[in-house]
Amino acid sequence: MGARPDSTRMDNTLFPESAKPDGIRVGIGGWVYAPWRNNFYPAGLVQRLELEHASRHVTAIEINGTYYGTQQPATYAKWRDATPNGFVFSAKAPKRITQSRKLAGTRAQVEDFIGGIAELGDKLGPLVWQFESGRKLEREDFTKFLEILPKKAGQRALRHVLDVRDPDFITPDFLALAAQHGMGTVFSESTEYPSFADLTSDFVYARLMGSRSGEPNGYPDAELDAWARRAQARRAGEDPAELPHVGKTPAPKQPREVFVFFISAAKERNPAAAMALLERLQR
Repeated sequence: MGARPDSTRMDNTLFPESAKPDGIRVGIGGWVYAPWRNNFYPAGLVQRLELEHASRHVTAIEINGTYYGTQQPATYAKWRDATPNGFVFSAKAPKRITQSRKLAGTRAQVEDFIGGIAELGDKLGPLVWQFESGRKLEREDFTKFLEILPKKAGQRALRHVLDVRDPDFITPDFLALAAQHGMGTVFSESTEYPSFADLTSDFVYARLMGSRSGEPNGYPDAELDAWARRAQARRAGEDPAELPHVGKTPAPKQPREVFVFFISAAKERNPAAAMALLERLQR
């Protein structure tokens, strides 16, 4: 096979292990988005190489396609093998599960989903269980659902993160329930969805949704500087009081792995935002 043209050659050393911020992952939602072919992907890059390119410019990607349809284990294996060592995928669980009328009755579907995505191996990060706004959750059914989410896939520990968008369900009792099961909750930088930064597990999961088209890096420099400080504080075990909270009791101080994703909003700017934040964290 001949060498790739320069426009499709991947840089495997863009984020060598020594340069990656310890314990902090920064990424984007998905990797197939037509406008990124004008400002993120090199001109002429074929679509099948977009994941390879993206995974060398950010350190994590949240998979969106799993929310809408089933993927084959072979597909996960292909994604795993296209990305460098140390890269991590998070993934949104299928909506056919999270939108079920009876969540507690989805055990077989949960096992099917996790049995397939476990093919990502050591590149499997948190699994995001998103419960859309307009869906009123019932405490007993939700509690039973959390009980069927497995702690492991084979010998590999699983991390679950709950993205609940029913504002009436976001209470100290919900936070206690998540903490009891060792599950994270999503911090959404959003005015549309509940936004709270309470800590309920040994990792932090933030979805930053405020990028703007008029900013080359999605966010002004001062805001990116602030998010870098917050990510570092979270990693060190701190719980910044400037972020919104539901509970009144601070979380125990302990080092936490941090995941930050730039999602939606001015989506064309999100790769630049992620790279700008990574650059700050590497300083």
